[in-house]
Formats: sequence, C-alpha cells, structure tokens
Amino acid sequence: MKGELSHASFNVFGNKRIKNLQTKLDVIGNNVANVNTYGFKKSRVTFSDAMNQTVSGASAATANKGGTNAKQIGLGSTIATIDTIHTQSSLQTTGRDLDLGISGDGYFVVKQGVSLSYTRAGNFYLDDNGTLVNANGLKVQAYKVDENGKRSKTIGDVAVNVNAILPAIATTKISVSGNLAADAIDGTVFSQQMKVVDENGKEQTATIYFQKNGDDKWELFDEEPAALGDTSTTKPKPFTSVNFDANGQIVAADKTQTGQSINISSGKEDDSDTAVDESVQKVNLDFDFSNLTQVKGSTTALVNPDGNKEGKLESFNIGASGEINGVYSNGLITTLGQLAVAKFSNASGLTKTGGNTFQESINSGTANINIAGEGRGVIASGSLEMSNVDLSEEFTEMIVAQRGFQSNSRIITTSDEILQELVNLKR
Repeated sequence: MKGELSHASFNVFGNKRIKNLQTKLDVIGNNVANVNTYGFKKSRVTFSDAMNQTVSGASAATANKGGTNAKQIGLGSTIATIDTIHTQSSLQTTGRDLDLGISGDGYFVVKQGVSLSYTRAGNFYLDDNGTLVNANGLKVQAYKVDENGKRSKTIGDVAVNVNAILPAIATTKISVSGNLAADAIDGTVFSQQMKVVDENGKEQTATIYFQKNGDDKWELFDEEPAALGDTSTTKPKPFTSVNFDANGQIVAADKTQTGQSINISSGKEDDSDTAVDESVQKVNLDFDFSNLTQVKGSTTALVNPDGNKEGKLESFNIGASGEINGVYSNGLITTLGQLAVAKFSNASGLTKTGGNTFQESINSGTANINIAGEGRGVIASGSLEMSNVDLSEEFTEMIVAQRGFQSNSRIITTSDEILQELVNLKR
C-alpha cells in the first residue's frame, strides 16, 4: 500500500511540475511573440514550493539527549506569481508628430465610453472628426486649455481641427519696455517700427518716434519730429510724453496712458484731389510704460503691440509636457490641450486588457492623473517606446524550462518503471 501511495505521489508531483512549466513556456512564448509590439511589457513566472508533509516534528534538547530537526517531505511546487514587468524600454525615433513615447513613469489615458484604460503605446491618430485616438479607436484624454492658457481641472477628449481659423483681433494696447539713454543729448530721436492690426483685421505699419526734450522727459510722435527750437506752426506734435525720476524710473502718473490717438498706415494710396490724407488712419490706443527706464547707456526701447491678424492652422506639435501646440499662419502658437498622464502606486497590479492597454485593479491603486513632468515622465514626440522583451533572456529561460520539463518527465517514467518492478514481484 505504501509503495502504491509513493508511486501515486511521484506521478502527481511530476504532472503538476510539468503543468507549471507549461505555463512558464506559455508566458515566454507570449513575450517572444510581442518582441516588436510598441509599449508591450513582458511577464515572468515565479515558483514556490508547495505544502510540506511533516513525518515527525522537531524535538528540543534535554539533559541526556540533543534536539532533533523535523522530518518533512515536500509536496512539489506551485506557481507563486505571474508578474508584469513595467521597466522602461528604449525609445525608437520615428519622426512622426503623433508618435509619442513616455521617458519615465506614467501611462497615456485613453477612453472608450465611460471606461478609462492606460497604455504606454503612443502611436496615435486623428479620426474623421479630428479626435486624437489610439490604434483601436480609444479616445486619448487631455486637459482642455482656454484662450488665456488656463488648464481645466478635468480631462476629456481632445480634437485638432485642421481647418481651424484664428480670428483677427484689433490692436488696442502697446507695451513699451527697455531703456532710453539718460546721457543722450536733447533733441536725440529714436524710432521703432511696428505692425498693428486695424479694426478691419488688416495688418498695418506704424512708427513710434522718441525725442528727448529735457533731462528726464521724452516726447512720443507718430511721425518724424522736427528739431528742437523749430517754431514752424506745421511741425509734428507729440501725442504724449513720459517723465522719469532721479533714479531713472518712470513717474507713476505716466506708467499707463489710455486713449492715445495716433496715425497708422491705412494701406491705401493717398488721393491728391482731396484734403484728407487717405494713406493714414487714426486709432486710439492704450500705452503701458511701466517697464521703461531712463539710465545711462544704450537706448534699447521696444514697442510691442497686442492684436493679431486672421490665421489658419498650418501645423501642430506636442511638447515634452504634453501640450498640443497649434501653429497658425499669422505666426501665433496656441495651446489646444495638454495630454493627461496617469501613474499608480503599484503598476504591477494593473490588469492587461489587450490592445496594448491596462486597466485598474483593486491592487494597483487608483490612477493619479496629472500632466507629464510633474512627478511623471516627460513626453518624447516623434518616438515610440519599444517592447521591453529581451530575446536572449527569453531564449535562456526557454532552455531552462525545457530542461525542467525533461527532468520532470523522467520522474514519471521512473515511477512507471518502479511500478513495473513491483508488479513483477508477484510473479
């Protein structure tokens, strides 16, 4: 009877170990099959010994006899874990704007219906509505950014309208910064040309002239001023002036000036038959001089008007923080959205759901979603993360599993031979 039990145990152990090794080979085969899958994370199998049968327990030492260890018979092995290894893999440059890789921790967030999934595979596309999606049509999630650059607190689908038009905005304010040389002689003229947008959305040219008239005073003109001391009644008149204190700082009363009327180009030819100069048009603008100084040295004053002419979306790109920047024909760049990146307290606890995606599990922790670069990896545009499968390692593990398979097969054949010998004893 004992021989039959021992023989049965031999077969059970052998069969069980072979099944465990078959699982290991399945995992290895899946790793090898996905060696070229973007964003794929390999798996591994670990084993542990199974329950042990105690023949006799340990005994303590006495005055007449030393202690003895327990006698235990192992009952084979079992699968301890099947782990997903979320190590960073190398980034392959593709040069495609919508190919994105994450250098560091984090996962792109994609959505189907109300279900969120997470992926390291950043090969994204635009669908017929301009929505950013992954290869399986799941919608990439991002934070919306308003016209003032403020990011929303919630994530949503992001769309890139390739036919978008940025409307014209007329110039209403001019900021003046830099320095006017304090050691310049009276009558010195410094000019700055600028482009302003009129009420019709057309870009026009204007020139601002600065003329020094006293130790701490500069006058501003919209046409070239006459020399100081010129008494002509037709000489140009300044539209405003700025004054500075003894430290070269602009006086408080002159920092902001509103409703200054200046002449700019109209874009038309002057009709000599009329008294009105049709080549210019008058506009009312606000001026901000708060960043203008007057100290010794060179004159570096700059005029910066607001407003923009109409622009069409020409291209877009994605930055390291996931910001989707639209580049318009008028030279402006606006942020269309900012990609969401999730991280987990236990990424190994994520559940694989196919299509290069993962979902939360009760052991992964809740997704902590924010933007790239804030405790997360940065985004590499024009690159894709390769699979982290190492073929040499997988082939080595395959050989080890094969040897284990062969060894455990020997247990079964040996057990069969022993049983045959026991049967022969009865003859």
